[in-house]
Amino acid sequence: MPERRRRAIATSVQCAVVAAVVMTAGGQRATLQAPADSGPARAVLDRYCVTCHNQRTRTAGLTLDTLDLTHVDAQPAIWEAVVRKVRTRAMPPQGMPRPDDATVASLTSWLTAELDRAAAAPNPGRPLLRRLNRAEYGNVIRDLLALDVDVRSLLPADDSAFGFDNNADLLVVSPSLLERYLSAADRVSALAVGDPSTPPGSETFYTRGDQSQSQQLEGLPLGTVGGIGVHHVFPLDGEYQFQVTLVRTNLEATRGLEQEHQLEIAVDGERVFLGTIGGDAESGQTGPINEKSDATDARLRVRVKVKAGPRLVTAAFIRKIAENTNRLHPFLRSNAGTYDSTGRPHVKALTVTGPFNPTGPGDTPSRRRLFVCHPANAGSEEPCARRILTTLARRAYRRPVNESDVAPLLTFYREGRRKGTFETGVQLALRRLLASPTFVFRVEEDLSESAKSGGAVYRVSDVEVASRLSFFLWSSMPDDALLDLAASNRLHEPVVFEAQVRRMLADPKADALVENFAGQWLQIRNLQNIAPNTDEFPDFDNSLRDAFRRETELFFRSVMREDRNVLDLMTADYTFVNERLAKHYGLSGIYGSQFRRVTLADDNRRGLLGKGSVLLVTSHADRTAPTLRGKWILENLLGTPPPAPPGNVPPFEQTAGPTPRTIRERMEIHRANPSCAGCHRTMDALGFTLENFNAVGAWRTRDAGHDVNAQGTMADGEGVVGVAGLRAALLKRPEAFVETLTEKLMTYGLGRGLQYYDMPVIRGILRESARQDNRFSSIVLGIVKSAPFQMRKKAEAAN
Repeated sequence: MPERRRRAIATSVQCAVVAAVVMTAGGQRATLQAPADSGPARAVLDRYCVTCHNQRTRTAGLTLDTLDLTHVDAQPAIWEAVVRKVRTRAMPPQGMPRPDDATVASLTSWLTAELDRAAAAPNPGRPLLRRLNRAEYGNVIRDLLALDVDVRSLLPADDSAFGFDNNADLLVVSPSLLERYLSAADRVSALAVGDPSTPPGSETFYTRGDQSQSQQLEGLPLGTVGGIGVHHVFPLDGEYQFQVTLVRTNLEATRGLEQEHQLEIAVDGERVFLGTIGGDAESGQTGPINEKSDATDARLRVRVKVKAGPRLVTAAFIRKIAENTNRLHPFLRSNAGTYDSTGRPHVKALTVTGPFNPTGPGDTPSRRRLFVCHPANAGSEEPCARRILTTLARRAYRRPVNESDVAPLLTFYREGRRKGTFETGVQLALRRLLASPTFVFRVEEDLSESAKSGGAVYRVSDVEVASRLSFFLWSSMPDDALLDLAASNRLHEPVVFEAQVRRMLADPKADALVENFAGQWLQIRNLQNIAPNTDEFPDFDNSLRDAFRRETELFFRSVMREDRNVLDLMTADYTFVNERLAKHYGLSGIYGSQFRRVTLADDNRRGLLGKGSVLLVTSHADRTAPTLRGKWILENLLGTPPPAPPGNVPPFEQTAGPTPRTIRERMEIHRANPSCAGCHRTMDALGFTLENFNAVGAWRTRDAGHDVNAQGTMADGEGVVGVAGLRAALLKRPEAFVETLTEKLMTYGLGRGLQYYDMPVIRGILRESARQDNRFSSIVLGIVKSAPFQMRKKAEAAN
């Protein structure tokens, strides 16, 4: 096509976009005049797309030559896919004629305007019954009963779909899972009330491998080193035994006993035990090494009285004067978790056993939350029980309750009271409440007045919106302030609603977005499963792994809490480090285990692409993985995930060979296979730009004896070099990242995967957010005001 004609087509397409459909967050539309002429758009498609996507070749099963552009609404799913591929420059593929930026903008603007115009009625998607997932269950118990439980020991992990574990399609209940929920209800109710019949039990907490180091660990008492700190809920006032076990070698020997060491056990910072091991304390010991170790562990045992409730228990060695002088550290980490260069033994585990000789339930936060009244005599017991259970049910069921809700709980109360005390009855009723489907499931009424009169789509009640909102932002139930407004039918008022959203974002409970949304979107939850090869990376340890996670959480939290432009996630010139992480990044002047905000002088560490957490989860145990890094960029930053790999993928060359090859050279060999070349060409080209970071996120300039080659290519063929070049290229089209973040956040907020009919809503949110500098709150407000979030379809009308 001559250049003059191509420019004429581009200009015609731009002129054709005379109006668009503007969707407000609440789902209302103002329909303007639609584009009158589809001819220019057809000419662009015929020039650049139909060569491959026609009835004869049917590339990817797509034919564009026969689709009628005058009725885009007939095939919205196809045209939404075309918009995404063209806008992100994923199509046409490299090597084929490609339109310039103006032509791409004109075509996608015309198509999206038509798609928005065609989306005449809001489609909130199909309604699904949603079970509380594991994280939500733990948070609800915390907010309902002021009780932090180890939910991982109560319930299994949830499956994920579309990147998140709150997806309604997968939150089903099997018989075995139902048993776990019943068991959890029994355990939680006993802890909350303080069941006097609780038998002695034992729980062991382990240090994470080589985390027990010579440094002061965050949360441990000042003046101590290494060790372990655990949060434990003591069920009753009584006596409890603490047993510390030390790390042993493969010969069952405890290292470091040549010197004398003192170990302190403390509860909430108050010392309850100080024991001495090593040196003269071992002189009277004889026999095999394992007996000597057993005798040493036996001296690190104590039984003490502890008050019921949540307590911090620590066990750590006392720091010696001048301990940090004249030491040689071959590595930053301790040596395989067994001992460090000081020769000090390490804590392996702390076991808490009890209660023994219990004296009562004590005064715990959960009892204070639960017992809103105390009966003065037998006649006032049932009225008090009714008040307690009504208050609990309203919060636990997340709506106003009536007699039919409270009556079953009172039945269980009476049964428990008949067999025991007033508190026994409350405990049995609480167990019944926690096992109720109304508590375990997020129930929404299918019928409203509009639905009864024939409406297929209707706005859910304020009470139901309150639950949707709280589980989105807090991964927990609504608090009393939100529920009171919903119950009084005021939450839907625009000023009230926005004020509540902003209040909730400012609440500490909004950290659930950091842990559950960002943790899954950025895949930092996977850090705990990554085990780098210790021969290749001897400096890596769990302290560094935890620092990676903490840095990224604090970074995302800063953007959320400060309501910054979400593009700061890509560009921010600051991060959060402690001494361990600062050394890894080559930053000087940072001391101690506390994290602090620092300004980055090195552009390579800016934003998400410079974070050790991201670089570690996209690597293999012994090498970098350009493919994984490129895939992560496509999925999480650009919103264009590659297809799943075919089943006949040949193995990757795992070793560098007798003549060492760089990762780039080995990947080029791998891509020589035609079945691998297509997808790898795109993913690897992006991943190569991060090759200056090794598998644990440290900066490097050499790989396998060669200079690192960090040259890469964008989907449109633009060449980039290094992480700074990649970041700059991505930010040439910043709307792609903002849209991807919005889609991820909306997927998480709705608890389902997005469909083609959600894209007009996304575009409406993006237009409004752009007017507010893409602030984090503007995206959240756009989502929670949208039709999919606020509305519901009748079950029989759902797709």
